[in-house]
Amino acid sequence: MTPSTRQAHAAGAPMADGVWLHIVGIGEDGLDGLSPAARAVVESAEVLVGGDRHHSLSDRITARRIAWPHPFDALIETLKTLQGKRVAVLATGDPLWFSVGARIGRAIDPGQIAYHPQLSAFQLAAARMGWSMADIETLTVHGRPVEQMIAFIQPNQRLIILTTGAETPAQIARFLTERGFGDSPMTVLAAMGGPSEARFDGIASTWSHEVPPFNTLCVDCIAAPDAALQPRVPGLPDELFRSDGTMTKREVRAATLAKLMPMRGALLWDIGSGSGSVAIEWMRAARSARAIAIEPRPDRRAMAAENALALGTPKLDLRAGEAPGALKSLPAPDAVFIGGGLTEATFDAAWAALRPLGRLVANAVTLESEAQLTALHARHGGDLVRLQVQHAAPVGRYHGWRPAMPVTQWSRVKR
Repeated sequence: MTPSTRQAHAAGAPMADGVWLHIVGIGEDGLDGLSPAARAVVESAEVLVGGDRHHSLSDRITARRIAWPHPFDALIETLKTLQGKRVAVLATGDPLWFSVGARIGRAIDPGQIAYHPQLSAFQLAAARMGWSMADIETLTVHGRPVEQMIAFIQPNQRLIILTTGAETPAQIARFLTERGFGDSPMTVLAAMGGPSEARFDGIASTWSHEVPPFNTLCVDCIAAPDAALQPRVPGLPDELFRSDGTMTKREVRAATLAKLMPMRGALLWDIGSGSGSVAIEWMRAARSARAIAIEPRPDRRAMAAENALALGTPKLDLRAGEAPGALKSLPAPDAVFIGGGLTEATFDAAWAALRPLGRLVANAVTLESEAQLTALHARHGGDLVRLQVQHAAPVGRYHGWRPAMPVTQWSRVKR
């Protein structure tokens, strides 16, 4: 169906192609800022669904109104009960850019939905700042842990962030300052495109503005000479992780992540996760990457939780238990790392659950665990390597090489 045909049907009954649900982006200029087609959809709707702000922006429309339900997941069931009516869901800006549209599209047949995007807050903010969209990281912490933006604090990186409230800019200013980025300029933009648009400029280290709760934050990351360098490429310094010493060390961790191959939205099982270093670096390395860390010891899970917050992966899913029993009810992974507790039964359970093209990596330090890897390699193939790292260390008035314990690593791709 062409856009003109879709518009012609907007004022009548649900269209013959099955579309009954319209998701309309709306800005601070309300109905006046909508395209003719989107405005016709809203004006002819029998039911309007949205937040208080959306309803106030469309208060001239006489239709049955439904507010966002609590909990928010109840929205899907609410919408399904309305099928057969002309329904418009009002969202802010672009409904498919960190917004409700994607959530609805995963639960309702996309063939029943028409999207009507408006300029997003990201685009409006970039225009206000004069920044190229191609050179910006666009993030949201709206309704999500604010700490997840920490992984994106990099020298000379520009960030536009959808915030979660009036207190969010100050929280992010603190994160920046603590990591040596206190000189970073920050701009908060509120009510963009409307009559009450406001702008607040400042520096992270001295940020003190009181800002409206609904706002967008722009940050130009400027690093001091002593700033913490925490790239998203795996291989963070060991001292950034709190641990009891039993962790996958930096160089081996980088080699391990290279074999695990982090990818957008992919799920890792980190079995015997200890301080969580592999799972955390997996999540930092790719957008929306997820990880489930299985660790039987509560003290190590506590350390992993602390590390996840400090390094910008607050969504790390920590589970108590031991493999293979703890693996039974988990969602199928795209990659599996076995850093501790390797047994034939654990391998069998992990390999059976692994998705096609999934990657499995197991590391061994002791002779006993190395013997298990050698036997698994003999039965199943894959790559078997030994990693030996040496660090320069003082030897009296001089320096020499001090070797770390060698690590045997077995990896295999499921094809």
